[in-house]
Amino acid sequence: MERTAVNPWDWSLKLGYNQAEVIEGAKRQIICAGQTAVDVNGAPQHADDMRAQVSLALDNLEAVLTEAGMNLSNVTRLGIFTTDVDEALKNFDLMGIRFGPHQVSPPMTLLGVTRLALPGLMFEIEATAAE
Repeated sequence: MERTAVNPWDWSLKLGYNQAEVIEGAKRQIICAGQTAVDVNGAPQHADDMRAQVSLALDNLEAVLTEAGMNLSNVTRLGIFTTDVDEALKNFDLMGIRFGPHQVSPPMTLLGVTRLALPGLMFEIEATAAE
């Protein structure tokens, strides 16, 4: 798979994502449901702790990708939903810590929402990945 970044402007690069990517030669693709800070039984974890929720949601995303034989380097798009955009952005260094070693900057959208599916959840991340 070949990825070509598309960035008419460079401001998004400073935030860790490309405006778009052209993906060529992909053999297979996975579309992941939104991952949140839940345990193996689906019970919400880390109430009122955005940093811990972001970290666990990323752990859960990585688990789904691993089960499909992929990892964060395969992610081609992210959708992020949060009940507190400012607090989520304060913890976006975790995104760089996770994605940085893979040297990918997938296009992403960050949306503030009134609530997520389960009470207590503050952060949800969905992904599309390909190889």
